[in-house]
Amino acid sequence: NRNVIVIPVFISPCQIWSLNGTLIDLRSDYRRHMSGGNLTISGLDRDQDTGIYQCTASNKWGSLLSHRASLQFAYLENYKTQTVRSAVNVREGQGVVLLCGPPTHSGELTFAWIFNEYPYFVQQDTRRFISQETGSLYVAKVESSDVGNYTCVVNNTITREKVLSLPTPLVLRNDGVMGEYEPKIEVHFPDSIPAAKGSTVKLECFALGNPVPEISWRRTSGVPFPGKVKMRNSNAVLEIPNFQQEDTGTYECVAENSRGKNTARGRLSFHAKPHWLQTITDTALSIEENLFWECKASGKPKPSYSWLRNGETLTSETRVQMENGALTVSALNLSDAGLYQCVAENKHGVIYSSAELMVLASPPSFSRSALQAVLKALSGSQVSLDCQPQASPPASSLWKKGNELLQKSDRIALLPNGTLRIANVTKRDSASYTCIARNQFGSASTTGMLLVTEPTRITLRPTNMEIIVGESIVLPCQMACDPALDVSFSWAFNGQLIDFQRDGEHFERVGGTISGDLMIRSIQLSHGGKYVCHIDTDVESLSASAILVSGPPGPPDKVSVEEITDSTAQLSWSPGRDNGSPITGYILQARTAFTVGWQAVDTVPEVVNGNLLTATVVGLNAWVEYQFRVVARNSVGVGEPSPPSIKTRTEDAMPDAAPTDVGGGGGTKSELVITWEPVPEELQNGEGFGYIVAFRPAGAAGTPWTRAAVSTPGASRHAFRNDSLLMPPFAPFDVKVAAFNDKGPGPFSSVATVFSAEEGRTEMSPDSVSAAQIEVFWEPLPAVPERVLGYEVVYWEDDTKPDTVGKVRISGNYTLVNVTGLTGHTPYYLAVAAFNTAGSGPQSVAINITTKKPPPGQPPVNVEWSMTGSLLTLHWDPVVATETESPVTGYMRQGYSDIDMVRTDKNNLELNLPASDNYLVQIKALTQGGEGVGSEPIHVHKSSEIPVLLPSRPHPSRGLI
Repeated sequence: NRNVIVIPVFISPCQIWSLNGTLIDLRSDYRRHMSGGNLTISGLDRDQDTGIYQCTASNKWGSLLSHRASLQFAYLENYKTQTVRSAVNVREGQGVVLLCGPPTHSGELTFAWIFNEYPYFVQQDTRRFISQETGSLYVAKVESSDVGNYTCVVNNTITREKVLSLPTPLVLRNDGVMGEYEPKIEVHFPDSIPAAKGSTVKLECFALGNPVPEISWRRTSGVPFPGKVKMRNSNAVLEIPNFQQEDTGTYECVAENSRGKNTARGRLSFHAKPHWLQTITDTALSIEENLFWECKASGKPKPSYSWLRNGETLTSETRVQMENGALTVSALNLSDAGLYQCVAENKHGVIYSSAELMVLASPPSFSRSALQAVLKALSGSQVSLDCQPQASPPASSLWKKGNELLQKSDRIALLPNGTLRIANVTKRDSASYTCIARNQFGSASTTGMLLVTEPTRITLRPTNMEIIVGESIVLPCQMACDPALDVSFSWAFNGQLIDFQRDGEHFERVGGTISGDLMIRSIQLSHGGKYVCHIDTDVESLSASAILVSGPPGPPDKVSVEEITDSTAQLSWSPGRDNGSPITGYILQARTAFTVGWQAVDTVPEVVNGNLLTATVVGLNAWVEYQFRVVARNSVGVGEPSPPSIKTRTEDAMPDAAPTDVGGGGGTKSELVITWEPVPEELQNGEGFGYIVAFRPAGAAGTPWTRAAVSTPGASRHAFRNDSLLMPPFAPFDVKVAAFNDKGPGPFSSVATVFSAEEGRTEMSPDSVSAAQIEVFWEPLPAVPERVLGYEVVYWEDDTKPDTVGKVRISGNYTLVNVTGLTGHTPYYLAVAAFNTAGSGPQSVAINITTKKPPPGQPPVNVEWSMTGSLLTLHWDPVVATETESPVTGYMRQGYSDIDMVRTDKNNLELNLPASDNYLVQIKALTQGGEGVGSEPIHVHKSSEIPVLLPSRPHPSRGLI
């Protein structure tokens, strides 16, 4: 319905258009004209303008044919002279097909049916189906409500035209109802269906039958349908969008009712328009050379190939051969130049690949490849002189040394590409060399001078050394070379070229033209490293290096935790300066709130060498905040550590450490006391930490464990009491303890035996013996002897602070113990309890008692003595106690002799001492709080009757009493 259409082009503006292979004469055609290469058609005519259009574009290099453009006209004609359609007579229960018979048309159609009158359209369901392929209406089983007139509505989807057929009456026969029968498929797809890539495939299948058949689909290969496949119109239509190679295969429609089933099958094959796998490219070849082009395309069916030159079809001849997309043209001439097109085509499409062929014909020219005016070469080396003129066809060449024509020899090679190669050159090879090139269009030559030089030698090299910060040094680099050579020196530090202008504060090149010495002033730690002197001449390059070591490596940097688990952390870092000695390894360290300073950690790999910048720390505790740092080492030593990483917490995990030192015992009646050593915070592995206490009667292997949870992380004791459960006194129990957290429970400790509490308590009576000692008596328990291993007395000073406890244990069935080391004139609380391997039993009622006042702090003074024969007479001043000290009740003499100690309530004493021994005499005050401080000791020797006052010391033959 359009009066004007414009067909665009996508190549250079067209000069010629064709329709169905015939040139369009635009000069005599008033309806068609070109504008900017586009073809415009006015007053469109279906008969004259339908067909395939192509244009040809040309320029000075040749012509190209455009892609094809198809122009088709959509239309829908009216039904031709129509007569009244005959009625269709059927029985109730019988199936029926009403034919549409669309009129002549072009373009896609859709179909619908009117029942009796507009706008009542037939609704499709399991019983009724309208084929969009034929337009016919199918009723699987006719019912009485189906009686009426049916009109087919035909729509053209492009022109939107619509035509209606005459009505077809549907009438019920009066000879009875149709019985049941098996399905009969009336709508089915072909046995073979080609489907284009990317298209939407629709398969129709509908059956007549009584009862109404059910339609289902499957692939005979058993492969299930992908999710993109849709079932429409009560399964009468199978729709496959975006058809691909994997969708090919045999599809089966199954129609089934209670009387039987029927099937229809068809094979879907994959078809695709051509697609380039290999195209041709612009090519320039010399005259008389051979051209070979090959293009390859995929497609289904397999594409066929043809070739165009300047828009004209190429045909095979003596020099031109075409086979399966390959084009060969032998012995090119100038007329072969032009624009070529490879065409790949199948029934789904056609594609073009274009390229230009240039055929070259020119005499030799060295304008872009002349020989170097002077070429310097090292004596003993191999020299290549290239002779590569631009020439079409390629030129032949020969070489001259001076005026002498060169011939091939042991050292001289004349290569096919024109290159002259001289091996093991000497001074005698120094000369001018000329290459002469010729082809049928002319000749040309190029000349260059070869200069052979002696090798350069380094006469003084830099050496490795240790440097000291603040000093200056010179690294030597001197050489001897052929005077014909140009020489340059440069220095590199750790692989970077030294910029003497930028770094002139510390670096300077000294030495002149034959020396490249490097001076380093005011050396810093950062100047440690590798220095390389580079010597470059026209023919060779030499180098010499030295390593300056300034100290251990600098600190690494950028330590980060890349990944962390409950027991590992992957670290990465960047290296610090090696200060002249390569880094040989790294040490990884960690710290937590529970460690003292930084600690070395285990890693994978076990040894972190200097080439690594990442490692995994292993053996970490779960749910602990860690910081990490890295230390580098080299041959000089270990450097400073890196800055620490940010704090990172390991992931939580179930506890892996069981409580230790599990025991218990004691408590009150009907109580089982269990104790343990708490798990340290760094081993708790997570939040929600606590303990699981489990126990059962000893030896009861089949009895389940009684468990209790203690949610206090620092707890070390749990007392189980159950008044309703009569727990026998002093009965043995197996007990074990485990830790738990929010992740779950950990392992249990080993099983320990603990006794429940005793029924009774021990009665106790203490007595203050002195200022530092209390004597404690108690009644033994009326129990079986092997159940008690001994008794323990606990004591403390302040009843408000019972945790300040001292303890004295005595094994065996004893009933008395002395508690010593006490403070004088101080109240104490004491209690006694029995114990065995399971722990301590209940304590007696605590009793308060006060120690006696301490003895005087002053010794007896003014001790006087006299000796008459063997009679020693002593006299001293009385010792006077203060208010806070115990009163003096007497005195005692102590010393070396057969008589060790003598007491008196006076302040004088007479002693009869036999002259056969040595004696030590000392006076002490006696009080209820104990002995006082002794006087200065008096020594009496058997060789002299004169007492001597000397500092007290052990006698060589006796002990101090």
